Amino acid sequence: MREIKVSIITVCYNSEKTIERTIKSVLNQTYKNIEYIIIDGKSSDATIDMIKKYESEFGNRMKWVSEKDDGIYYAMNKGIDLATGELIGIINSDDFYEEDAVEKIVEAYGEEEYQIIYGMVRQLRNSVEDCVSIYSHHFLRDRMICHPGCFVSKNIYEKYGRFNTEYISAADYDFMLRMNQHQDVVFKPVYSIISNFEQGGVSSSKKGRLDKLRLEYNWGKITKKRYLLSKGRIVLGI
Repeated sequence: MREIKVSIITVCYNSEKTIERTIKSVLNQTYKNIEYIIIDGKSSDATIDMIKKYESEFGNRMKWVSEKDDGIYYAMNKGIDLATGELIGIINSDDFYEEDAVEKIVEAYGEEEYQIIYGMVRQLRNSVEDCVSIYSHHFLRDRMICHPGCFVSKNIYEKYGRFNTEYISAADYDFMLRMNQHQDVVFKPVYSIISNFEQGGVSSSKKGRLDKLRLEYNWGKITKKRYLLSKGRIVLGI
């Protein structure tokens, strides 16, 4: 296994109830050459206290900032700008990694210049396992691969761009669709559970569903007629 530096980014806002589990899942990784970056949106609860509680345990391997931002993808882009690792993973503040997650990803990391490595994700419903899944990148036009299980080589962001902040919940899907257009970007599946993902959140809300619908229309996946009809149904709650 080639030794590389891995950057992990967590974006958070008022996450005092869940972020400790996320932080500990990064701290306890079996692979240790990790830089941890936390981007906080100026939380008003005890989130910062929780970050400070574990800061010394990371030594000089943790960076964090707390300031107002313009949304989750704006914050993710900020984290990417701060990252110095060769490979970047993003784990949200209500999700958490398996202890050997980064080790499994690094084992799959090859010599190709531009790599996206993704693994299996355990989906939780109220902290109870609902399913374990992995969706193939070969069918990205049909559905998104699970972003909490993805790691992207930093040079991809540097060459092809970051997240489109015009989306509020679907920019990760937009990013993967864009990367899938480049022949030099190699997608690699890992058939091990990488992360644990709590269902719900903004992607399941009315705003999130509208955002995904807009992405589908922008990418030509649906016609304008279907877009308008579906938009109306979502707005009306039917």
